[in-house]
Amino acid sequence: MNLSGIDHIELYVGDARQAAFYYCTALGFQVHGQGGPETGLKGQRSLLLGQGDIRMVLTSPLVPDHPAAEFLRKHGDGVAVIALEVDDAEAAYEELVRRGAAAVSAPARYAGGDAAVTTAEVSGFADVTHRLVERTGPRAEFLPGVFRMSEVDVAADGEVLHTIDHFAVCVPTQTLSTTVRYYEDVFGFSQIFEEYIEVGDQGMYSKVVQSDSKLVTLTLIEPDTTRERGQIDDFIQWHGGAGVQHVAFTADGITDAVRALAGRGVRFASTPPTYYDTLRERVADLAVPVAELREVGVLVDRDHWGQLLQIFTESMHVRRTLFLEIIERRGALTFGSGNIKALYEAKNRELTGVA
Repeated sequence: MNLSGIDHIELYVGDARQAAFYYCTALGFQVHGQGGPETGLKGQRSLLLGQGDIRMVLTSPLVPDHPAAEFLRKHGDGVAVIALEVDDAEAAYEELVRRGAAAVSAPARYAGGDAAVTTAEVSGFADVTHRLVERTGPRAEFLPGVFRMSEVDVAADGEVLHTIDHFAVCVPTQTLSTTVRYYEDVFGFSQIFEEYIEVGDQGMYSKVVQSDSKLVTLTLIEPDTTRERGQIDDFIQWHGGAGVQHVAFTADGITDAVRALAGRGVRFASTPPTYYDTLRERVADLAVPVAELREVGVLVDRDHWGQLLQIFTESMHVRRTLFLEIIERRGALTFGSGNIKALYEAKNRELTGVA
């Protein structure tokens, strides 16, 4: 079974058109297609957005018994599906179920013209499922027959975001190890990073699992409940259990990307000026001048292979749950220790005073 990458993600949202307006206006996505009852998508309205190699579906329920309705009641807007591209969806589905995944949706085939897509769904973590996607023929169609594709003009100011780098997933206490084992035993992922992070009187455990293709990465985070309550505890409470805390999108030239996004209205978590006072001591041969990093609030860290530059957006949701990360890798393959703490502190400052 070859998990060759992320085909798309699907977010369940209260109003797909309203959410699409934000993602397109502020983040530079474009509407590539849509579907609803008139195209064969029963009980839902979905919009397909794209930018670079990122494909994102926004789905709103139209009837109370649609799965998205219960997800929204429990979690609010959030990532409900992480779709994985595979060579053979039916074989992958059978293999994953045999290994212990719960069957969610049996294989289904969509075809139109020379394009054909087969999908199936299995359990992931909590209420997030994994959709297995097998594509043959032209890739311009998303789901032939049920998604009506749109004419897309080339973005006037270029594409800022390119791929999905990783997902950060918050899980309740005493479930981190079992979640890691699930992805190792069922999906064949490998653990590539592990760390305990302390921020003041708060603490959390983090483990990163990754597919053999290195194109699907989950950063799993569990709060240390023996310490003071922190933002991971808050996410789990406000989200109603485990879920995707943030999605990381890659950008080339992150400082220019941040300026462009901020100019469109994206709000970023703040970084204290003191962070940059000792940055040269912690990270030698900085890929970007300190003054430029300080200007836009971008953080820098390194692993054995190179540097990574990161920044968080503020959450755009009323529950203060899902947010985004912009990341640029200058050779780095994993995650550095310093930025995780700095990013955690940045989110703490954003959430200060939020009940």
